[in-house]
Amino acid sequence: MSPHLATEIDAKQMQTWLKSEYNTESVANFKAGPGIQKLQLKFDIDKLRQCYYDLQDQLEDIGSGFHVMALTRRPGSEHLAPEDNCGRFWTRVDDSYTEVPRDIMVDESAYSEFNPLFADTYLAQVYEQLIARFPIGRMRVLGKDPYNCNSWHRDPEPRLHIPIISNPGSLFIVNHHCTHLPADGSVYFTDTRGYHTALNGGEDSRVHIVAALPYAGHQVGDASLL
Repeated sequence: MSPHLATEIDAKQMQTWLKSEYNTESVANFKAGPGIQKLQLKFDIDKLRQCYYDLQDQLEDIGSGFHVMALTRRPGSEHLAPEDNCGRFWTRVDDSYTEVPRDIMVDESAYSEFNPLFADTYLAQVYEQLIARFPIGRMRVLGKDPYNCNSWHRDPEPRLHIPIISNPGSLFIVNHHCTHLPADGSVYFTDTRGYHTALNGGEDSRVHIVAALPYAGHQVGDASLL
């Protein structure tokens, strides 16, 4: 293709793009897509928020704009170990695009005990509803400061997200699908076995309950897990 023809095609294409409709409304809503879906299960958002406000002093600052409150633990483990707030993930760090592992493998199914510190709270009711449906591993309240982003990575297992506090600039991306997760009591399945990130591009903090789904060793679709 000659440079003149390429220039002409680009100029015409630009005019087509400029005439296309753009949307400034739907981006503030949830849009299901590959790797991210909304469950039927729903919680009382007012109770979730009040519980968070009552317990937010339990959040541990783990640096880089992240805050965590562990809701499940390994039975009898009263103190968090370093791996309790991390665990294996894979990422690509340079333009070779070679995938590399980070951190150690964590047995999510070992986190089978709900933290008794929160036994009399609404969070315990949330946990009971979840384990009635699915195997649940590490379940945490995760806070993300404004203008903050996770790494681009993939995990060994998928996760559930229950937004407690959010804003329109808070987005979740799984592979090529990006959407907002409103904090309205909804529960979202996020297939974090694919490459993903969570970002808070808003002016306020984002707070989610995040629960790992350790289906390894379970038969997915088993009636006992539905």
